[in-house]
This record gives sequence, C-alpha cells and structure tokens, in this order.
Amino acid sequence: MSCRRRTAETAITEPLAPLIRRVPGLASLPRVSLGRYPTPIERIALPSHRGDLWIKRDDLGADTLGGNKVRALEVLLGGIRPGERVGTLGPRGSTHALATAIHAGRLGARVSVIAWPQPETSVSTAIWRATRSHADARSVPMVLAPIAAMWLRMRSDRWIPLGGSSAAGTLGHVAAALELAEQVEAGTMPEPARIVVALGSGGTAAGLALGAALAGLSTEIVAVRVGPRIASHARRVRSLAAGAAALIRAAGGSVTVGRLGVRVVHAFYGGAYGRVTTAGNAATTTLESAHGIRLDPTYTAKAFAGALAESGAGATLFWNTFDARALEAVAPDAASRHSPA
Repeated sequence: MSCRRRTAETAITEPLAPLIRRVPGLASLPRVSLGRYPTPIERIALPSHRGDLWIKRDDLGADTLGGNKVRALEVLLGGIRPGERVGTLGPRGSTHALATAIHAGRLGARVSVIAWPQPETSVSTAIWRATRSHADARSVPMVLAPIAAMWLRMRSDRWIPLGGSSAAGTLGHVAAALELAEQVEAGTMPEPARIVVALGSGGTAAGLALGAALAGLSTEIVAVRVGPRIASHARRVRSLAAGAAALIRAAGGSVTVGRLGVRVVHAFYGGAYGRVTTAGNAATTTLESAHGIRLDPTYTAKAFAGALAESGAGATLFWNTFDARALEAVAPDAASRHSPA
C-alpha cells in the first residue's frame, strides 16, 4: 500500500482526541486542527537487521507539512487570530521554525523567526530557504540570539518556545502515545518494547513517555540525543512531562509521572548540533534504499541509527519526526518575498 493511499485513508481529526477521550476536561483547551490521524505504522524489512523493526510515520501527519511539530502546534496555536504576530526561534535548519511559519501562516498569522547558524548541509540550507519564504526570518550570530529572541518575544502576540516544547505543547505527544496504544489494541503492531525518537528540545520524548504511562504500556522511550547536553537531557524530559501531567490533573485527569520509562542515548550525537555523522549517513541510506523514506542528518538520521543499534527482545518502533516535504516547501516567488537576513 502506498504512502499516498495511507494519507488518503486518514482524516483531519479533533486535536488531542485520544487524550480528550480519557480526560474530557481538556476539551476546553484552545486548539486548532492541523493534522491527519492516526499516522500510519509500517514494518521495516532490512536484510542487514534481524530485529522486529517498525516505523511510526508522523512525517505523514499533515497535508501541507507533517512531522512531530504539528502535534504541539495544534495546542500552541489554539485561538490564534488572523493578523496576530507569532514569534519563535531555532537554528537555521529548524523544522520547528518552518512548521510554525507554514501552519501559523495558513491560519492568517504573521510569523517572525529568530535563527542562528548551524553546520550547513543540503537539508538545513533547504529548510532555512523555505522558512524565509514563509516568514520574516532573521539570522543572527549565536551570541546575539538570546537578545534578539527577547526582543521578538516582546513584539509577538503569541510566542512559541524553542522546538515547541512546553507543558502545553507536550500534550500533543501524550495524545500521540495514546493513539499508538489504540493502534496496538487494534492489532496494527505488537506492543513495542521500545520507541526510539530523537531528543532535541524534549517535548516529543516527554509526551510519548507520559502518554505510554497513561495508556498502561510497558514501552521504554529511547531518546537519542541530537542536541548539546545543556539542553537535551533526561531532567528536561521529566520536567516537561511533569508540566503536562499538571495540566491533565487540572482538567480532572488522573496521572502521576513517577518513574518515566526514558533512556537517553548519547552515542550518536556527533559532538556538535547539526554535525553529520557516518552512522547517520549509513542509516539514511539504508532506510531510503529499502523504503524510500528520507531522513534529515540532524535529528532522524541519528535517531534511526540508534534504532538499528537496539538489540533487545521485542518490537522496536522508530518514531519518524521528519517530513521530507520540508525540503520542497519554498513557494515559487520566495526569492522576491524576503531579502536575505
């Protein structure tokens, strides 16, 4: 069955639907429908890999641009009005910044982005070009980024944090884990022993861990670190999960964070954010050759390399957070719309 067919079989759904079914009080939370769920799950057959390997296709999560950021933006953009200014930040190859620019723009908002340099690849360059075509995106030296971001935050009607990772944004991936639990119950795949996902700003891993606990899954979240330790660490994951749990309890739900099943893997980072690695390149080639799914070198290539290295019993589910359409998201008249920053 083709990816096109799978996309057609899903429909734009109520944001947070699996979570709201468990916690009806969250229905009053402002949100906006951007995604098509449930996203498909596929088995990955690789001659060189003997384990039971699967992929969650969050790259197919929205018509215009999917990826993991859509689930957070459905909450973070809730109640936005046309003409309002949305501000966010990230490195120049940030898919979060691009997703915010595209989806907030479709809602009629004006989007501004503060970015800073990262090691350039063909992927990061394409994403930055696309971001500039959809937003007022300005690149500043890393040392000036905090000041520029503070300035933009004061001028914005809605501020979206780095990576969309906040207590509210994390709820999107709590719902995603509950969506997975429903797919497991329906027989789409066996209960995964582990979910392997990239660990950047932490919201995706935190939501999946909290959602798995809420669903009663014994699944371990294997968070492959792709950012510097100062920002990408287990404490941050636990803090985001605790914030999301507090929102759930405030809405009448019952959830405790306790001991989240999260294991952070550091071996695939490469020493610097955005640095291309040999293991990541090999993982990208392997998946694209076998299944036609393209990864990005900063996040998903490293995470998939981590998934290939998992050797424990049971099913491994790789959570694909990158939509390769990000590389083609430049409007035809982009070059004339914004001058170089």
